[in-house]
Amino acid sequence: MEQENNTRISEFLLLGFSEDPELKPLIFGVFLVTVLGKLLIILATTSDSHLHMPMYFFLSNLSFVVICFTSTTIQKMLLSIQTQSKAITYTVCITQMCFFKKFL
Repeated sequence: MEQENNTRISEFLLLGFSEDPELKPLIFGVFLVTVLGKLLIILATTSDSHLHMPMYFFLSNLSFVVICFTSTTIQKMLLSIQTQSKAITYTVCITQMCFFKKFL
């Protein structure tokens, strides 16, 4: 009788940019400022009537796409930096990959 491997994977471990605890707040800040900067671009182009030209319209749309594209993966990374937890469940990983492929 042939034996089979019945191992089930329930979570993965995320390996970050750096294990240095002094760099983690810097990495967190860079990614947070990037997302907030894109939101500021969208807010500025939609609120000022002088910026309702095609160039600013496409800049606003590009900022929105970048936010959608990066928010599928950055949110878990920012959470793992703050909580020091490197585990991600299989379902969260598959969900992130589906959204990542949708915006790609």
